[in-house]
Amino acid sequence: MPTIELKYGSEKIPFNYDAGQFDVLGGGSAAPPLTDIEIGERLEDPIGSPTLSELVQPGRSVLFVVPDATRQAAAGQIVNLVTRRLIADGVMPFDISIIFATGIHRPVTLAEKEEILTPFIAQRVKTLDHSPRDLMQIVRVGETSGSIPIELNRALMQYDHVITIGSVAYHYFAGFTGGRKLLTPGLAGSRTIAATHKLAFDCETKDRREGVGTGLMDGNPVHEAFEECAAKIENVFAINTLLSEEGNLNGLYCGDRRASHRAACDTYDAEHNVELREKRDLVIVDAGGSPHDINLIQAQKSLDAAASACKPGGTIIFLAACPDGLGRSDFMKWFEFGNSSSLAERLCDGYEVNGQTAWTLLKKAESFDIQIACSLAEDDVAKMGMRKIDDLKRTLEQSDGAGTGYIIPSASKYRFTLT
Repeated sequence: MPTIELKYGSEKIPFNYDAGQFDVLGGGSAAPPLTDIEIGERLEDPIGSPTLSELVQPGRSVLFVVPDATRQAAAGQIVNLVTRRLIADGVMPFDISIIFATGIHRPVTLAEKEEILTPFIAQRVKTLDHSPRDLMQIVRVGETSGSIPIELNRALMQYDHVITIGSVAYHYFAGFTGGRKLLTPGLAGSRTIAATHKLAFDCETKDRREGVGTGLMDGNPVHEAFEECAAKIENVFAINTLLSEEGNLNGLYCGDRRASHRAACDTYDAEHNVELREKRDLVIVDAGGSPHDINLIQAQKSLDAAASACKPGGTIIFLAACPDGLGRSDFMKWFEFGNSSSLAERLCDGYEVNGQTAWTLLKKAESFDIQIACSLAEDDVAKMGMRKIDDLKRTLEQSDGAGTGYIIPSASKYRFTLT
């Protein structure tokens, strides 16, 4: 029998499966990791923009924008390389800073900064922490065509050049990660974050708004609002990365913020959009291990892919370690409403970002038998409509012969289309 390794936090769980029962979906790009020389070559070939050497003159200031610990982007490798180039071109080290695009996530710890940036950079370059509710940090720079206030971290206006570094992958309502998301919601104020996220939800139908979904940007109101907000920062050079399932950097598109991000998204979609002939009764998925399953709010994104491959009423076996727990201390309050319809009513009365995440999760729990291997409390898992797996090995063994199914490693990296 063939064996596949499923990711669970920092562990890899071997699973011997029947190839006659299960098909393994995904695989992604087989491109080898980029070397520093190859990264340099791509930086010298930007899309719709001069090179960094042409843009950034000696004596100017530079702000790097990088993701927090919930995202991999190869930021350390790129910041290290670009910082050395900037200094060689005459930029002073004290004129370079790095800010973490945390949105409404918790602050980045010192250990995480060193892991994201490498200890060498984290100990030598000034880092800034974003707080979306700190009025000393947030400044209003306008509003969108839909009258959403555009409130961003003032650091974006205090530096001569902004360099964003973000990985491109699917996002279950913004279409794709990376690009404009480094600025909004990454460095936006809490009012802007809530108002843009609310666009994903239609209070008339009590469901996802039309145009919102995985891999969708054109006609997606959330993506379009993010773009309007991000457009207020004009001095941006974007670096968009593509990563393998192992987290290795194997693709890079840079230059104009919108054009380079679109090019990266097109490449990613071509490699990760999988056609299916049928849905099946059983789907086994992992969230991709650390950092993708750092908490439930992050890990649940993989359930979108699982749901698109599973028959209604079918079983989803979900591996998500969640060492940081739920992701928000107040997340469980949303499950006191009992069902997704009642929760939808509450969201329309008083919207909160993580309330929509809870609604998304509850909708799937009502449609599928979700069994989750995690470190969360069993009572909390039950309130969310799922069942906690006590013995993962036994559960996987019992799935053998339980009907045809799919195995999807790193499920959030893919979208599935029925043909």
